[in-house]
Amino acid sequence: MPYIAIKAYPKDEKIKREVVEEINRIFLEKWGCPPQAITISIEEIPPADWEEKVVKTEIVPKADRMMILSGEKKY
Repeated sequence: MPYIAIKAYPKDEKIKREVVEEINRIFLEKWGCPPQAITISIEEIPPADWEEKVVKTEIVPKADRMMILSGEKKY
């Protein structure tokens, strides 16, 4: 714990590594978990598939659990 699954438009490897390193650092510092407890994945979704594969299947059904939704804080 935690398992962090990121779905995003495709980016180059350098950007993906930088983002993962920053997320990892934040969870180590703020969440207080040991390094061996963190798992992070990135699934790249082409823009043409975003609505069908992410919005309809991931965001809409879980809208009540979104912390930030379309840039708006929900907390």
